[in-house]
Amino acid sequence: MEVKGTNLISSTFNIPKFQEDLITWFEKEQRELPWRENQDPYRVWVSEIMLQQTKVDTVIPYFHRFIDQFPTLEALADADEDSVLKAWEGLGYYSRARNLQSAVREVVDVYDAKVPDNPDELGSLKGVGPYTKGAILSIAYNQPEPAVDGNVMRVLSRILLIKEDIAKVKTRKIFEQAVRELISKSNPSAFNQGLMELGALICTPKKPSCLLCPVQEHCAAFAEGIQEELPVKSKKVKQTKHAYFALILEDSNGRFVIEKRSNEGLLAQLWQFPMIDKKKVDEKHLPTYIENVFQTELESIERYEPVKHVFSHLVWNLDVMYVKLKKAVKLSENMHHVTKEEIHSYALPVSHQKIHKQILEKI
Repeated sequence: MEVKGTNLISSTFNIPKFQEDLITWFEKEQRELPWRENQDPYRVWVSEIMLQQTKVDTVIPYFHRFIDQFPTLEALADADEDSVLKAWEGLGYYSRARNLQSAVREVVDVYDAKVPDNPDELGSLKGVGPYTKGAILSIAYNQPEPAVDGNVMRVLSRILLIKEDIAKVKTRKIFEQAVRELISKSNPSAFNQGLMELGALICTPKKPSCLLCPVQEHCAAFAEGIQEELPVKSKKVKQTKHAYFALILEDSNGRFVIEKRSNEGLLAQLWQFPMIDKKKVDEKHLPTYIENVFQTELESIERYEPVKHVFSHLVWNLDVMYVKLKKAVKLSENMHHVTKEEIHSYALPVSHQKIHKQILEKI
């Protein structure tokens, strides 16, 4: 579809019928999800942040635990960051949790603990991008605002035969315009959720269930038999690989060393077992390196199961080394001594949770 003029939708496209077919299907077939129990904007907000980059089935138990621990905006605003990160542990993309808490604190302080229903105010909050803003406004406040995620772009690329590359940021504007033209003004909440649900259940990336689709008669791609060719999406940048030694350092008192990552960047402010870039030292010289860096003496060193963790843009390959020490380690400011039992109270990235599991099983 070429984008010309102000309207994306053909004059022959039956918008009222499309709205009716989609909303009727959604209201009948929607999944029972905990954040759909009501239209509380805080619950909608938390769920939408969790659902970014994460599958629904994974999010459900996290959502329950998070809302149980932080049931209100005020509860989340008053919580210490470590407890929030611990509640988020395992979901990944931890900046989402930090941004959420920062924005919630602003809502409590500036907006008297009411999630703004004004697009400009809501969109100015940290971590609230165009999609999250549209989701909250439409789902919680029933405003006809577009909420365009990957599901929505896939569905509309097929229905409207939009062939622009969805990997390009500017393409989102095309789909936002399309939603503005299509969205039900009387029930925008069900309309937007219907598009998302259709993408999740029927209009899937591979082998879409077109024969079960409630809006099949409106779909231009299905009519041409090219539904599996859409959406157009350019390939991601190749992941870079990084190799580290991950050290389980146990001193003579049975204490382990963990360190806190920096305040910025990947996995910011999470705790981990010390990591050494393998570009700095090879395995032969590792014992001497550890003794020099941590000003300690080694009793023994043993290789544990390696851990591989894949991020969106890079891969970590961790050679896990259990190092028994003859004495304590000299700690830097970002390090702690902890017992085996205490480790679980610290928020660890998934890769280091796997290392912790080995400690529990082997030591």
